[in-house]
Amino acid sequence: LQKYPAHLTPMLEEEGLPRGALGESCAIMAYLCNKHGLDHFYPRDPGKRAMVDNAMFYLVGTLYPLLTRATYPTLGFAQYPGEVATSDADDDMKAKAQQDAEAALAEPLEVYNAFFLDGKQFIGGDGPSIADFRFAATLEFLRAIDYDFPTWADEYMQRMEETLGEAYSEPAQDVRDYIAHVKSQNA
Repeated sequence: LQKYPAHLTPMLEEEGLPRGALGESCAIMAYLCNKHGLDHFYPRDPGKRAMVDNAMFYLVGTLYPLLTRATYPTLGFAQYPGEVATSDADDDMKAKAQQDAEAALAEPLEVYNAFFLDGKQFIGGDGPSIADFRFAATLEFLRAIDYDFPTWADEYMQRMEETLGEAYSEPAQDVRDYIAHVKSQNA
């Protein structure tokens, strides 16, 4: 917490960073791509980069808040202050808030299909970008609530796994195993 007081993970520590540490997965991925010239994951073309940034910011600002409200209670993760789940509301109201968040996920997910993917294989075009990494990882957490993925989302996740191989499947399996464990404890 002394190095990065935001109380969040992931965090990267590295010489050369203004504060010696950097948080937030999207910022870390952008930094690493910029530092190591990984233009195939984070394009230098301003228009293509803007689309990748837009997809990541939309995820963090719109999709992820709904996902946390829908999945965190099931996963046993702490909720953010000010949410119904952290209030004195009764269990029925908390369950309704969770269900409302789950129902609201369909619209921002469709934005990914219709706008960010728009018939392409990946947000990055022919190959995955850092926006694809973040989006696919986020989708994995919807398995905690047995979310009924649209066909395009299932196909997208399969493409990510096929394209990235173990670089995707190994961390995704960790998430899937954790979700299975949580579900077995709640059964």
